[in-house]
Amino acid sequence: MAVSNLIFRQLFDYETWTYTYLMYDPENMEGILIDSVKEQVERDVKQINELGVELKYNLETHVHADHITGADDIRYKTGAGVVYGAGAKVPCSDIDLADGDELKFGRFTVKALSTPGHTDGCTSYYIEGMVFTGDTMLIRGCGRTDFQQGSADSLYDSVNGKLFTLPDETLVYPAHDYKGMQVSSIAEEKKYNPRLGGGKSRAEFVEIMNNLNLAKPKRIDESVPANMRCGKID
Repeated sequence: MAVSNLIFRQLFDYETWTYTYLMYDPENMEGILIDSVKEQVERDVKQINELGVELKYNLETHVHADHITGADDIRYKTGAGVVYGAGAKVPCSDIDLADGDELKFGRFTVKALSTPGHTDGCTSYYIEGMVFTGDTMLIRGCGRTDFQQGSADSLYDSVNGKLFTLPDETLVYPAHDYKGMQVSSIAEEKKYNPRLGGGKSRAEFVEIMNNLNLAKPKRIDESVPANMRCGKID
């Protein structure tokens, strides 16, 4: 049975179009943060302190290529454990979650869904009728598959075998949005996602992904090494 009074905040970094999510249980004030941004650490810590949240976990959906995480800074400032999917193989993480593993904060449960394809270690997190999809599935889109061990075949399987099997009413919260969209649903993405929805075949999806011809991410050379250290810069 769902617990209905989870407190939820969606935060945004305008430089990198990244969403950060803060959630907590108002009964005991235990909370989690998903996908922090290094430049926004002070903002996030200020809000955590103002609200009186005891941050238990700082979860990352994957090793980002477009921004540096604030995970290590937030761990230092709050004591929150850094959490990655096991496939990311990040040496500095405190907890590595395999598919189906769960974490508790207050009365709530975070369930890890291994959803590789954008990167090997991509992990989505399901909480109380919401799924935080990282770059695996965006609103009307998906993450690219042409670097960091990306695989269009794996991403297709992750979406169709994991995300699209969730209840249709599940709310979808991605790591980024570039068009002003804040939230979608599984039903919407099944119907309207131009890359993955509408019953797209594997061959159709692979063809789309193989012909995107995208520019190299501007910050990949600094972001990926730093994020393998949980955002610590030497």
